[in-house]
Amino acid sequence: MSANKTPAAMAAEAPCKPRVRDRIFETACDLFYQQGIRAVGVDTIASEAGTNKMSFYRSFSSKDDLVAEYLRQQVRELWEWWDEVVAKHPDDARTQIMDLFGAFVTKNCDTDVRGCALGNAAVEIREHDHPAHPVILEYKSELRKRWHSLAKRTGARKHEQLGDALMLLQEGGMQSRLVFCGVSGPLKNAAHAAQSLIKAHLDC
Repeated sequence: MSANKTPAAMAAEAPCKPRVRDRIFETACDLFYQQGIRAVGVDTIASEAGTNKMSFYRSFSSKDDLVAEYLRQQVRELWEWWDEVVAKHPDDARTQIMDLFGAFVTKNCDTDVRGCALGNAAVEIREHDHPAHPVILEYKSELRKRWHSLAKRTGARKHEQLGDALMLLQEGGMQSRLVFCGVSGPLKNAAHAAQSLIKAHLDC
């Protein structure tokens, strides 16, 4: 023991062990994204987190509530990413769109990417009374509004059509990652396709 430090001081400096709830949540987020929500049960989450079902249910009232919290966390991260990208050119919607698609392609060409977490969840969760359902619906609705707003600010006459086309391009690009790895798939051409869509709507 150091002659200059008390046991209490040394304990205070020691790295904090993650709380059980945090371990469960982080483990569940990884498993849900990589393996799917339906494929991962409470037993697996507890085991992978190094705990047990009793600790799981002390932390979360149900798996469904955990799923909803996982998706809310995904939404926060996605909007943080979006806002950071568009902040670089606040007065130039066309450049913002191209920046979004450029960053989108770079971000999603990583081999660990398994598509859009919210889109994947929408495929698995069809029950309207599931606590995650409104999280998915709110996110996708807001995403569509944001694309419409950007498209309108480009000066496109049919801005809603352009906004929907850009959203479909983004959504399709994300889902293509479930099949094509790295930069070998159609995702690599998403930015070029976005540019063509914008030009077509501005020329008409």
